[in-house]
Amino acid sequence: MGLAYATPGIDLSKATMGIKASPGAAKAGEVTFSVKNDSKDTVHEMIVMYLADPSKPLPYLDAENRVDEDRAGDKGEVSELDPGKSGTLTVELKAGKYLLICNVPGHYGAGMWAEFTVEP
Repeated sequence: MGLAYATPGIDLSKATMGIKASPGAAKAGEVTFSVKNDSKDTVHEMIVMYLADPSKPLPYLDAENRVDEDRAGDKGEVSELDPGKSGTLTVELKAGKYLLICNVPGHYGAGMWAEFTVEP
């Protein structure tokens, strides 16, 4: 745990989970994410979070071991994908920094996030 975004001194080589964004950027406007859960045995999801201040961590609910989606800037998600399943999400995004996270309890803190940039 402790591998959440903006954690001081974070060492992602210790991450037990992750998200790969390819490409890692898109132009502002309508953006479509094609999401595949490559896990063989774990349900995952992908949530797009807008980072109003990229230097600050997302608000976290310690008791629930997950990000507070209501306070964090949730722009949309591909909910609970079973192992090997895929889904898509199309959202209108303005220029800025975003974070793609899995908010299944414990996954974000285990390093399951990726930065994503939306360019003007």
